[in-house]
Amino acid sequence: MRCDRLWANARLATMAVNRPGLGEVENGVVAAQAGRIIYAGDAADAPAIQADETIDCEGRWITPGLIDPHTHLVFGGSRASEFEMRLDGASYEAIARAGGGIVSTMTATRAASEDDLVASALRRLDSLIAEGATTVEVKSGYGLSLEHELKCLRAARRLAAERPVRIQTTFLGAHAIPPEFADNPDSYIDNVCREMIPIVASEGLAEAVDAFCEGIGFTLDQTRRVFEAARAHGLPVKLHAEQLSNLHGAALAAQFGALSADHLEHLDIAGVAAMARAGVVATLLPGAYYFVRETKLPPIEELRRAGVPIALATDCNPGTSPLTSLLLTMNMAATLFRLTVDECLAGVTREAARALGLLGETGTLEAGKACDLAIWDIERPAELVYRMGFNPLHARVWSGL
Repeated sequence: MRCDRLWANARLATMAVNRPGLGEVENGVVAAQAGRIIYAGDAADAPAIQADETIDCEGRWITPGLIDPHTHLVFGGSRASEFEMRLDGASYEAIARAGGGIVSTMTATRAASEDDLVASALRRLDSLIAEGATTVEVKSGYGLSLEHELKCLRAARRLAAERPVRIQTTFLGAHAIPPEFADNPDSYIDNVCREMIPIVASEGLAEAVDAFCEGIGFTLDQTRRVFEAARAHGLPVKLHAEQLSNLHGAALAAQFGALSADHLEHLDIAGVAAMARAGVVATLLPGAYYFVRETKLPPIEELRRAGVPIALATDCNPGTSPLTSLLLTMNMAATLFRLTVDECLAGVTREAARALGLLGETGTLEAGKACDLAIWDIERPAELVYRMGFNPLHARVWSGL
């Protein structure tokens, strides 16, 4: 067997579904040809390999490249002033209803050029890449008009041309009601469904469609209309669900075979069961939980018992989770949600890939998948979850390079 590159003398956390725990291999090798893994496993079981280049990992750990399956990287402006308001006691809902929140960012995003949006998003993306991220989902949702939603999606697409990273874009036109539709939100949903989604789909600007189903967002019926439009144009769906209240959005997402339902602090047992039956991934966002001082935990035990896959994400956004660290996200998930080390690492690799519909492409160290690796200067994988403000990344490999 010939390969372009061989990583030898490594310890592997393969994250493979058919291996227990993290799929650990003590004396491991990873071989790649043309950007794809052709072997990952124990050196003793490897076929004879002739490599053009061999990298001695000197006993370091290799995991799949990290994956952030829920971000809002592309936006204009800052919401630091709202953070100060919350410190003085204002709630997120009160700020939003007073004209702050998402609409505040909308104003700054509409005023920004596409180049401006790319430049600011790259700074946030670089922080994720520096910690081993190889795949990042990026939502629109701060333009809230056809012109500016398309601008945001095009800016997100450009990130992949600027950096060696896989970018998955999601159309989130149903993120908030823009001021021009404040008195008629159903007309805005008409606009999203009849004008925005068809053009986004025809131009190939998004891999999925999302919505914010919440009291300060959109109703269950409005969300259903968005999902029906997405389905009509061949786009899978995902949903911001049950963050501040229980509108049963997760169950609706399950009816449409959604890739994921995200947040889920107020998810009930019926919603858990619906997600389990439909194979919907629960994407948990501990950064937002921490930042808005939420007190109601997602139903972790119920999700575990039902066998619902759990992914983790930064939810990087200007208002409720200005977080650009998957390492800190894992620590928060462990300390705030009591996830195990295995669950945390799976949440930013295998299950994050599943939440994006990419498990066949990345998220585990297995033959046939993209050679996306993170190589760590650690003694054991728990260090990736245990430490705060410390980055032990030794090297990052994307598509074999």
